[in-house]
Amino acid sequence: MHVEDLLRLESLGLTLLWGDRPQLTREITGVTATDLEDPGRFLQRGELVLSGLVWWAPADDEAKAERFVAALEEAGAVALLAGEETHGGVPEVLVEACRQHGIAILSVPVHTSFRAVTDTVYLRQWGDLSRRPAAPYALPENVRAELSRLLADGTDPDTLLTRAVAHLGTPPAYVLSATGRTIARTPTAPPLPVRRAAEAVTAATTLSVDPDASAYAQWHLHLPEPVETPPRMLHEIAEVMAQHRRASLRRETTARGRATDLLALIDTPSSAAAPAALGRALEACGLPDQDPYTVITVKGTATDDGTLDALTEALHHLTDCGFAVGRLPTGEPGEATAVIGTRTRTDSGTDTIATTLKNLWPTLQSRNAKVPLHAGISTPATTPQNLKGALTQARYALTAARSRRAPGTEAPTSNLTAIEDLTTLDALLTGIPADVRTAFGIHALGPLADDTNPSHRMLLETLDVFLTYNGSWARTAEALHLHVNTVHYRIQRVEMLTGRDLARLDHKLDLKAALLCR
Repeated sequence: MHVEDLLRLESLGLTLLWGDRPQLTREITGVTATDLEDPGRFLQRGELVLSGLVWWAPADDEAKAERFVAALEEAGAVALLAGEETHGGVPEVLVEACRQHGIAILSVPVHTSFRAVTDTVYLRQWGDLSRRPAAPYALPENVRAELSRLLADGTDPDTLLTRAVAHLGTPPAYVLSATGRTIARTPTAPPLPVRRAAEAVTAATTLSVDPDASAYAQWHLHLPEPVETPPRMLHEIAEVMAQHRRASLRRETTARGRATDLLALIDTPSSAAAPAALGRALEACGLPDQDPYTVITVKGTATDDGTLDALTEALHHLTDCGFAVGRLPTGEPGEATAVIGTRTRTDSGTDTIATTLKNLWPTLQSRNAKVPLHAGISTPATTPQNLKGALTQARYALTAARSRRAPGTEAPTSNLTAIEDLTTLDALLTGIPADVRTAFGIHALGPLADDTNPSHRMLLETLDVFLTYNGSWARTAEALHLHVNTVHYRIQRVEMLTGRDLARLDHKLDLKAALLCR
């Protein structure tokens, strides 16, 4: 496939910004997506380079664009495909640098994903395999032909990986998920514990299978032992697994549509009165209609589209559970929700789910540290009709996870909260929306809510210590270094300003809750 072939495809909508006949007739041997300032060491000769231009800013000088393009030329890249989305177009300084170094540059419109370009190139290469002699450092023709047939037949990933490395003597090889699940391994590769596999994903010898996938949906080709194999060959083996991965992603997309329909049905007020419809929706998602169900809701950022992938990847670690992941029609942007069928009716089912996910969460979070992932988990719903309540619980626990703070810090105590974790008044209140908590605090404390008044701050401090010491006058006076009579006077002022009687337990609880809501 040549660079000019991409320009002829209306489906991609590419625009030639610069390139003469010699550049446009160069043959493409592969594709690399990168946003590194100096990507040269990761490129192979003949590759097409995709860049979203995140590495460049309008304030940068021309030298930065010059260095980037020089690295492409030195590595032997055939062309640069620059995305328009980041800057609303392709900077002229980059076009000029490509002209100076003889690198064709094409713009990629916002509506065209990099994956579409990658698929176009590799589907051409792997679809017909051209039946021509293998290029230097490429897989042998007979191997490519066999792998193409296996892909078309939908073979399992273990077989596909084994056949892909067979001509290398079948060395130990793995395909690993972003969080260390083993997707495939050769017969010579021993089982790899999840913790070690998660570490292997970030090793320098591990190759990304599908660079366009989100950080959570990535697969990785890992060979733990060195092999005398040209890098180009390993890239082609990775692309074989990428083709299999994309087929599974298409199935996931279809399943997510069915899950979204199920969630919409659960969230309607009439869901309890439509057991037949709910049963059909569960069946369409592959969930039996008699399981105990747990609901989990995850929130990333409003602009992040990887939350569905993150939740899906996490739930794949629950080997004894079926699940359906989708978007709640009434959910916030960047929110994903799943119904989990626990299959076994045990009281510890949800504990097992929560424990597994809490142990996994730091690894999942590390795959995209810039996007905080918060989650809330419900208690089990024993029947489909109880799913509405479980959904409410999960979203409440999610709010708590996003609100909870460790004492003296601004960081959440945990990014994942199960409804069973809400065992104190403080924990329970974190699940209430922030504006509701604020309103309660203002009305319960009355004039004391205005803590810009030094006198009010003093009274609030005294109230807090008084309630902490269970209404003990002596211990409060000792903690504040005051005379007991002073404490009596201040508490009387609090009672007068708030209209509460601190001799009553319910009034004490009201003011304690108000302090926690501030």
